[in-house]
Amino acid sequence: MQMDNQLPRKKVPGFCSFRYGLSFLVHCCNVITTAQRACLNLTMVVMVNSTDPHGLPNTSTKKLLDNIKNPVYNWSPDIQGIILSSTFYGFVIIQVPVGYFSGIYSTKKMIGFALCLSSVLSLLIPPAAGIGVAWVIVCRAVQGAAQGIVGTAQFEIYVKWAPPLERGRLTSMSTSGFLLGPFIVLLVTGVICESLGWPMVFYIFGACGCALCLLWFIVFYDDPKDHPCISISEKEYITSSLVQQVSSSRQSLPIKAMLKSLPVWAISIGSFTFFWSHIIMTLYTPLFINSTLRVNIKENGFLSSLPYLFAWICGNLVGQLSDFFLTRNILSVIAVRKLFTAAGFLLPAIFGVCLPYLSSSFYGIVIFLILVSATGSFCLGGVLINGLDIAPRYFGFIKACSTLSGMLGGLIASTLTGLILRQDPESAWFKTFILIKKINVTGLIFYLIVAKAEIQDWAKERQHTRL
Repeated sequence: MQMDNQLPRKKVPGFCSFRYGLSFLVHCCNVITTAQRACLNLTMVVMVNSTDPHGLPNTSTKKLLDNIKNPVYNWSPDIQGIILSSTFYGFVIIQVPVGYFSGIYSTKKMIGFALCLSSVLSLLIPPAAGIGVAWVIVCRAVQGAAQGIVGTAQFEIYVKWAPPLERGRLTSMSTSGFLLGPFIVLLVTGVICESLGWPMVFYIFGACGCALCLLWFIVFYDDPKDHPCISISEKEYITSSLVQQVSSSRQSLPIKAMLKSLPVWAISIGSFTFFWSHIIMTLYTPLFINSTLRVNIKENGFLSSLPYLFAWICGNLVGQLSDFFLTRNILSVIAVRKLFTAAGFLLPAIFGVCLPYLSSSFYGIVIFLILVSATGSFCLGGVLINGLDIAPRYFGFIKACSTLSGMLGGLIASTLTGLILRQDPESAWFKTFILIKKINVTGLIFYLIVAKAEIQDWAKERQHTRL
């Protein structure tokens, strides 16, 4: 029997198979939605009114032409903050509803229509800015909700498409798109603004999203059994590997059992811990570079983009490595999850604590900033995928709840870091990274003690748990 189960695996192509192509398609969706969300952070610099430097009479025509290409608005810092944060609130509010409905309704339709909505709204932001700031806020809030649907519903895909021994590779490939998106934005947005004007940033990313949406509806199917293009051998390999984990119907959510489940709490607290450091590094890396290295804005943008690039590379390697340990029976599933979670929490904490002591070393700061972000992506093979191990049929809902917990951690972390920087500028960075270390160590200890990788009793098909 064991020989029969292994034969299909040898015949089915690996990296060039349809399931990996599908994972790459989800990767592209994540790149586009992240780029649509993050580009406003940079275009805001040229969208708002600034002090005119010694206006010369003979530059009025040039200024007029530039204002046509780059319209400027009188938005106060408070209004700018509301615009930038509106996407976040839309993203957070939609999490739990999406987690619930992603297991009931077609994932293809949910992601496809949400991607289309986010892309159309990206196209509408420049004209909305010309009409009034309220319309920009509405567009960004709804866009955040649409991107929240794409970001959460996609994890339901791997319940039916990811064989257990390939979950690390497939999920890390797709979710690493969240890391590549900011890198691309930091790299090209400034160039587009200077050459074509800031509205073209939204038009380009919006058009790319619309084109990708059409490809999504053509290529993706909710179930490999229904796909007309996938090979028979690959279809049989996927379905046979998931025969004991996936059913055609979904039971009612066992909310009480989930609330009492320590493995679920381990995932939620782990997500809180991961996003605590991730959000701080995302928001405050340019400020840290500016305060320590004293570089110009273009150099700052380039240096700030490097950690995303290496985190993307490391995230893809993590998926390959985690599945290598599993396929070769080197480590058990729970050992792999705990190993990569430990690396993803401890290594960024260690490298982060070293950063304030490297203020006199340009290359030292750059290298350690890269190491903080790159090693943090080890969690892609650990806690961030653990929900698929303990409750595959409810993975979408667990992922939504854990993401909500993570966003709460990120909100608290960013607010607290801002207070620390204002109250104690001299030792602020040291305190910030020490706090990251304490949060990471605490979250890791809890995860190592209570995390599991076996399907929980309340998540098995034979048990009909009700609210």
